[in-house]
Amino acid sequence: MQSIKRVFIFLLFIGLTACGDPVLDKIEAQIPITEQRVELLAKALSSGDVRNANLINQYADKIIELKPDLAPLAQEFKKDATAQGPMYLSLQERLLTVLNQPQMFVDNQERFDELVNIYQAADLNLYSDALSDPLNVLSDMSDGVLPRINSLSKEQSLAANGAEDFGTGSQLVGNPSYGQWQSNGSGMSFWAWYGMYSMMDNMFGGRRIYYDRWGRSRGYSYYNDYGRYRYTSPKQRTKQTNLDNRMKKSFASTGQKYTSPYSKNRTGSSGLSKQSKTAQVSSNKFRQTSSSKANSFAKKSKYSNNASLRNSRTTTSRSFRSGK
Repeated sequence: MQSIKRVFIFLLFIGLTACGDPVLDKIEAQIPITEQRVELLAKALSSGDVRNANLINQYADKIIELKPDLAPLAQEFKKDATAQGPMYLSLQERLLTVLNQPQMFVDNQERFDELVNIYQAADLNLYSDALSDPLNVLSDMSDGVLPRINSLSKEQSLAANGAEDFGTGSQLVGNPSYGQWQSNGSGMSFWAWYGMYSMMDNMFGGRRIYYDRWGRSRGYSYYNDYGRYRYTSPKQRTKQTNLDNRMKKSFASTGQKYTSPYSKNRTGSSGLSKQSKTAQVSSNKFRQTSSSKANSFAKKSKYSNNASLRNSRTTTSRSFRSGK
């Protein structure tokens, strides 16, 4: 009788194991691959193997020579050429969240998708293309002395898109690595830069950029037109979608037409890698389905509204598996 009972328990265990979530196996297989890719990106940045990172250093040095008063801001942009830049630190933080806080995701599929996105975002060619935004801000700071890279000229891009000139630094508006949308007393959302990047408003006499106007008239940027799918965390994606939905409802309540900043791709890219072309296809699919997915994530996710990439970064010299 005891032997029969043992056989039954063993078969039950085998049955339960077979019914486990197969996505977990995919996650465990993807983790070391993504970790290695992110670590290799850091090494490539430090060894000068990322093209646009090298150009950022060259452009920043030229800005310091041409306009010494802009030296603090140029030095801040030089961080983008290193593993201490906001884009790289964002990838690192996202990976740590996948590894150490699985409860923050709607389900295992969402967690796996995030691992794959991080892996692809850390591709050297894709990452170099993504750096074209801060690189071209430095170009604009030079008043045309330094040419834009992987992008049409400012004048050509504005004309091609019928866009409004929102001032120096506008390529970075909407990118959560550099700032965030905040609401004023009347409920209007405006762009607020992080830390030193606020110098762009102070030094270039920029006016406040409001979300609705930017949505209608923004120009081209790599992040918004190619990279948003790869360089945005689930939490950031939820915030973007929630803000867009609020604005849409607000305009509908007054009978006004609303244009989402993500409703279509803007023209302005030039000489991007094949990886970025593929990324844009993925981004287009993401744009079509992001609203329902992000709304689901907002309802189910355990992400804290007060969590911040800016105050909780953790690094390790050996592995991103710290805390596991």
